[in-house]
Amino acid sequence: MRITIFGSGYVGLVTGACLADVGHRVMCVDIDEDKVARLNAGEVPIYEPGLEELIRKNKSAGRLEFTTDAAQAVEFGLLQFIAVGTPSDEDGSADLKYVLKVAETIGQHMNDYKIVVDKSTVPVGTASKVERTVAAELEKRGLELAFDVCSNPEFLKEGAAIEDFSRGSRIIVGTDSERVKKAMQECYGPYNRQRDKLMFMGVRSAELTKYAANAMLATKISFINEIANLAERLGADVEEVRHGIGSDPRIGYSFIYPGCGYGGSCFPKDVKALAHTAEEIGHPAEMIKAVERVNGRQKNKLFEKLCQAFDGQLAGKTIAVWGLAFKPNTDDMREAPSRALMEALWEAGARVQAYDPEAADECRRIYGERDDLTLSEQRDDTLEGAHALVICTEWKAFRTIDFSELYEKLEEPVLVDGRNLFQPDTVKAAGLAYYGIGRGDSVRPVLA
Repeated sequence: MRITIFGSGYVGLVTGACLADVGHRVMCVDIDEDKVARLNAGEVPIYEPGLEELIRKNKSAGRLEFTTDAAQAVEFGLLQFIAVGTPSDEDGSADLKYVLKVAETIGQHMNDYKIVVDKSTVPVGTASKVERTVAAELEKRGLELAFDVCSNPEFLKEGAAIEDFSRGSRIIVGTDSERVKKAMQECYGPYNRQRDKLMFMGVRSAELTKYAANAMLATKISFINEIANLAERLGADVEEVRHGIGSDPRIGYSFIYPGCGYGGSCFPKDVKALAHTAEEIGHPAEMIKAVERVNGRQKNKLFEKLCQAFDGQLAGKTIAVWGLAFKPNTDDMREAPSRALMEALWEAGARVQAYDPEAADECRRIYGERDDLTLSEQRDDTLEGAHALVICTEWKAFRTIDFSELYEKLEEPVLVDGRNLFQPDTVKAAGLAYYGIGRGDSVRPVLA
């Protein structure tokens, strides 16, 4: 098939590269001339394991190309994927201006039947808005052309996006058109051979499914963090509790790892957008709002634990921070817990020495050069002169530490384990003060 993808960000690049890799001809279009030039030169502007190699391979094979020419792109593909950003507005709603701008562009340039595919994460009812926008542009041109709009939400985890696209558990398409169903079956056929993963449903159901999935996963994270906060005050260990509840197949182990809160481009934005949608239709959605509140509070836990360790006297201290990205295998720092921690430390007069395998450049882009921030080239370089170590991201490179050596290097023996990577007794045996998340060791039990 010939497929056009508007947007060369995370979703657009992964979708384009994966569809090209199974033999489709894919044209990705973006208004950012510099980004398109870099992509045509073989440079990928984001870090995602395997993505750069996949793009280069399919570009060399002639199946994947990048352009800024919208008219050429609309002419190119039967399927017109919209994969642009939907950032949060100030009120928490999803900003659809980029989605609707693409819809305008398609209506301005199409000359035959097209299927417009909403790949971006969009609120319920967006497909109708896209349809009206395309129709309005055709009317301005005095044309009556057939087209369809369907919803095909993405379910990609950063750090495992290619695997998710290739071997994901489901492919959801919202449409009632047999013509669209046939085209989407052809599009995803190479990824649908082992079993039928295609799920056709109503457009609005597909749009809501995306938000419901992310809200459910965010809920599990906030729930276990709430349990961790209880465990801390009751003298229990949340890791033991996690194993106890995770063994129940109705609950399972996925997404019940306590920590310093979720971040990234999806969960925070989508939970807010779903809560805003609920408000618009007059439904309070208390649980969804609570998920967001708990997560916002959880991001302050690392700073609170440092305040506890140093009796609130953080001015002049140097804190080593391992992990800047919101999760491993990405350079994405959007809504990352590390940002809440570092900004609180700077406000308190402390310095930060940080290391992340991939996110250092992103950190420089966000914060620029600062006297109170040092980005180290090696993990252990952050420890020189540091009064404490905080782990924000569970990169594999952080899972093994010589605690005796850590004790010798730190000015004061304090380890704040924001991802519960280590056993408290092992850390304490080396002479370090250990502060985990819900381990029952850093707060005096309320119940004797």
